Parts: sequence; structure tokens; C-alpha cells
Amino acid sequence: MAQKVVICGAGFIGRQITRTLIRNQKHNFRVQLSSRHPQKSYDQLKTSSPPGALLSPVSVDVRDTSSLAAAFEGSSLVVSLVGIMHGSPKDFEDIQWKGASNIAKAAQSVGANLVHFSSIGADPSSSIPYTRTKGLGEISCLRTLSKRNYHSAKSLFGGGTSKFQPVYVEDLARAVEIIAIADAKVKKEVSGKIMEAGGPDVFTYRELMSLVLKYNGRYRPIISLPFFVGKMQGFFLEQLPINMFTVTRAQIEQLKFDNVVQDVSEGSSNFVSFERLVTAQYEPLRSVHDVLAGYLLDW
Repeated sequence: MAQKVVICGAGFIGRQITRTLIRNQKHNFRVQLSSRHPQKSYDQLKTSSPPGALLSPVSVDVRDTSSLAAAFEGSSLVVSLVGIMHGSPKDFEDIQWKGASNIAKAAQSVGANLVHFSSIGADPSSSIPYTRTKGLGEISCLRTLSKRNYHSAKSLFGGGTSKFQPVYVEDLARAVEIIAIADAKVKKEVSGKIMEAGGPDVFTYRELMSLVLKYNGRYRPIISLPFFVGKMQGFFLEQLPINMFTVTRAQIEQLKFDNVVQDVSEGSSNFVSFERLVTAQYEPLRSVHDVLAGYLLDW
């Protein structure tokens, strides 16, 4: 029997999860894209989609629980990718906190499982709006659903020493595919758990910049600037319309903290190992060194 999976959030990660699910003809997933404007992603995926695998897109507003419940009707799994990078404190609260809560409530109302993508380092007590509302969104999902599948996933100012643990988007998609298959053993392992997704390697911000230059065949000096310079830049850029160069003071503040996964011990009751879940059924996690050169050629 075909399983309906709703991807709530039709960006880069959502498209890759969709591609992975519709390629799995053995389990006959039917995938529906739902966001404020899902048509563009739908059009990009439709030409390569097997017949019947990609359902018509449904527009939703995460601030409206009734629209979410209607879109989720008949689904076995909802994948929540809701999030923003820029906005006012109220925007972050409406989307990443209350919006995440609304998605959890709507999924519960139709009897669907939920995979909610949060962010490594999410902290409800943080002074940074992005980080704080991600943490509050996690708490809301936890309180709403007693049994749910839950992901916390991630991807040069100061000295460039903050650590990052980039994860390959296809490995993220494979984790969702494994959960969507709903194997009894996997379901028992992941239900009600937080899974922090990171790749096999940890880099400093400076090292990542160097890798991009290396695989792009270019040399550029990397100059470290004090955090206060970044804060000044952010102050002025925040006044302009959002564009590819937009950086905010809150984003500069985030660069002071590491973005790496916690060490998950075998006895941990709240966390499950992302690496163990994926590599149990697929090859080892892909490193930045494996994929960066190809990505730079594509882009």
C-alpha cells in the first residue's frame, strides 16, 4: 500500500528528501510538497518523478493549523523543515516556534508520525532569536507528540576557530527514508528521540573557507576580522532588503559557538546516533572531501 509523505518546507533539503523517497519504488512512497509557495520545487521535480509518485503541491501557512491539518490528511509521515534565516524576533517566533508547534499538532490530529528538523545548538534560553526559537520549537514538538520521530540537523569573523560538522544532504535524506519505511526495529529505536545529524569530519570555519578555495582551484587570502567589525557590518546590512550578501548581528553572534553533534553514548535515553542509523543500511557517511568538488562544479 502506498504511503503518503508530506514534506512541509520545499527548499533545498526538502527537494533532496523528495528525490530520495520517490526513487524508492519498492515502498511506493507518494510525496506531497507543502509550503507557502511549493509550485517551483514541484516543477523542478516533476519531470524526473515516476508516475504517481509526486502528488499535486498544496500551499500551507504554518500559522494556520486548519490549513495544515487539511494538507496532512491521509499521510503516514510529515517531515517538518520549517525555518527562516532572516526576520524580526516576532517572525522567528511565529515560524520556528509557533509554526513548528502547529505542524506537530496538525500531524497528531491526522495520526501521522513527525520528523522535525531543528538545529544543532538550539537553546530556548539563548539571546539569539534564531537559536532561541529553534529551541522553543523543539520543546513544543516534544510536548505535543508523545511518540514522534525527531531530527536535529545542521550544516569569517573572529579567529575562524568555531567548529562545524557539515553533513551531506543525501545522508540526511537517507535517514528520513529509513524512518519513512517504518521498520518496527527502527521505529522503536527512533521514536521519541532527538537525532543530531553531522558528517564524519569536523572543521573550523577557516578550514572550510580554505577547502572551498582549494576545490575551486583558487587562492585568496583569508583575513580574520574582529567580531565587532562583523556586528557593525550586520547593523547596516540589516537595514537593506534581504539579498545574497545579507548578514545580521545575530548571525555574527552565532559564529562564536561551535556547531557539532554531541557524542551519543550507547546508554543515552534521549538521543539516537545519526551515523549508526544511516550506516547500518548504507555506506559510510560522505565527507566534505567526497562531494565538495562536484558541488562547486555544479554551482
